[in-house]
Amino acid sequence: MLRRWFAITLWQRVLGALVLGIGFGLVVGEAAVYLKPIGDAFVAAIRMLVVPLIFTTLVSGVTAMGEPARLGSIGVRAIGLYLVTTLLAVSIGLGFGALLEPGAGADFSDVAPSPIAADAPGLVERLVNIIPTNPVDALASGDVLSIIFFAILFGVGILVLGERGRPIGSVIESGAEVMFQITHWVMEAAPFGVFALIAWVAGTKGIATFQSILTLTVAVYAGCLLHVGLVYGLLIRGVLGLPAVRFFRGIFDAQAVAYSTSSSSATLPVTISCAQENLGIRPAVASSVLPLGATINMDGTSLYLGILALFAAQAFGLSLEAADYAMVALTATLASVGAAGIPSASLLLLATVLSVFGATPEQTALMVGFILPFDRVLDMMRTFTNVTGDAAVATAVAKWEGELDEEVFRTPAVV
Repeated sequence: MLRRWFAITLWQRVLGALVLGIGFGLVVGEAAVYLKPIGDAFVAAIRMLVVPLIFTTLVSGVTAMGEPARLGSIGVRAIGLYLVTTLLAVSIGLGFGALLEPGAGADFSDVAPSPIAADAPGLVERLVNIIPTNPVDALASGDVLSIIFFAILFGVGILVLGERGRPIGSVIESGAEVMFQITHWVMEAAPFGVFALIAWVAGTKGIATFQSILTLTVAVYAGCLLHVGLVYGLLIRGVLGLPAVRFFRGIFDAQAVAYSTSSSSATLPVTISCAQENLGIRPAVASSVLPLGATINMDGTSLYLGILALFAAQAFGLSLEAADYAMVALTATLASVGAAGIPSASLLLLATVLSVFGATPEQTALMVGFILPFDRVLDMMRTFTNVTGDAAVATAVAKWEGELDEEVFRTPAVV
């Protein structure tokens, strides 16, 4: 029995669990809440891996470069590509918002306003906060950007010391291998965790979640799928000359975990594993570009913010000019860069985007109150998009930097 189970490719087991979870949740209804602890345990196990995996793989990746100057090239290319895909995403969101008009006729009469979170720190403050005052605290709190900063410095220090730094470099490289082995063990539990999470969402939210705001749901899902297929597909096939189907097959496990957990950060260990073992992205790129992407690349979020902006304008009867569309696109792009890789983080940025065309705080609070009850279903698709974008950009940077093993990329997935 176990032999048959493990003979099935992991992504096929996860896909089956996804479909069965939806059906089971719809059948048992609210009783599916009893499965939630299983899903929570799976998410906790993945989160357990995030900090040690980022630190060990990033340090070993830097030392594998052999030349610190290459970090600058990788970083510039990654950030530039992340910003371009994010701007394209919000443009697609605005297009679907204008085409489908999800806010037309929306009724807020029964909606209780929800409080808006305090303003996020400014750009300068965010940049300063990247430097950890205490690296141990940064590791303990899971501050990804600070961990990246410290790990890069640590890796460069090992490179500069040469032979004297090699012993600790070897220890950390071995630590990275250990973390990948643990990741494999945790991923074997993915079908059960995904089944439990999806059944819980389907059972507690139900079909009514989609029916109550069907047009917005269609706009978000259609926009995200178009962005994934068109932008990422063209990047992989048209720009890089690689088989797009092979790319999507290689990251399916990460996509499934992202969809079920709604968290880019929680999915990170799986994304790194898929990138290295299925796509052939070497550690120098995978361990630097992917953690960065989980923090700043939020294409699904920016697309969603673009749609919500038009939803609000249509619902409240606000007229938008061409300049307003441009400002919404720019604001949503920059705001999504600061979004946390956690469920429903984009709702915390809604006030910033809606203020561009004069929406009042009261109107924004009504919007949050209206969206919040079923945001989880929409957030699952946004996270699916974000994680796919992380992998696509990492593939592009690896190809351009000569850090992509195309033989591995073109062979069937092993994870």
